[in-house]
Amino acid sequence: MRYVEAPEEFTGSGSCLFLAGGITDCPDWQKTATAALDDLDITILNPRRSNFPLHDPNAEAEQVRWEYRHLRRAHLVMFWFPQSPTSHQPIALYELGALVGEGGALVVGTDPGYVRRTNVVTQLALARPELEVHAALADTIEASRAAIRASR
Repeated sequence: MRYVEAPEEFTGSGSCLFLAGGITDCPDWQKTATAALDDLDITILNPRRSNFPLHDPNAEAEQVRWEYRHLRRAHLVMFWFPQSPTSHQPIALYELGALVGEGGALVVGTDPGYVRRTNVVTQLALARPELEVHAALADTIEASRAAIRASR
């Protein structure tokens, strides 16, 4: 496994998986997913920075641009919407909607306690009925593993 964390630019080749979903006020589920998939021959694209420069007025726009580019470079995008006491994760919802419309390869899961779970399940049932919305991070990770293996 290879690992690329924002804002590092991915310029390599081969299969890559983007870890999309909650970051702000959310547990570091990306670390769990990365560890669970470390035996695969893929590149993990992680938008969660280990040290986000809050003092930099350009950092947010740079982050959005990085995510936009790398979401579209990925061969598979795994979305996980964890339960959060303060965040509905609107940017991740927007990214999910955009990618659903573009028809890319997706795996989606939401914690049962995620406040917008019903919205995600209902919208995907209408737009992409073949997609299962998983209710556990472990199941979402395993579905990603299966999708990566099936794409080879």
